[in-house]
Amino acid sequence: MGMGNLAKMAQQMQAEMARVQEELRTLQVEGSAGGGAVKAIVTGDQVLISVTLERDVVDPDDVEMLQDLITAAVNDALRTARETGEQKMARVTGGLRIPGMG
Repeated sequence: MGMGNLAKMAQQMQAEMARVQEELRTLQVEGSAGGGAVKAIVTGDQVLISVTLERDVVDPDDVEMLQDLITAAVNDALRTARETGEQKMARVTGGLRIPGMG
């Protein structure tokens, strides 16, 4: 393979990676905890969009439980976003790990 072909392949991979990164910015994934009583929505690039709570999970006498449920829901959503991003990037890079690219 010549250097010209290698450079062209690198440019194509870079363009495809940019496309996937843009796709991840608009992708929304949901995480939940407490049987769905707490839900968190994050983007594919791991930005928290919203947190929703069922009324019955809000107990003023047990704020710690609510905090734990929110943390668990957000972490679940972030994990899903991270795994989705890694899968999409692996399709572009053929599994090659590129620093800063998920």
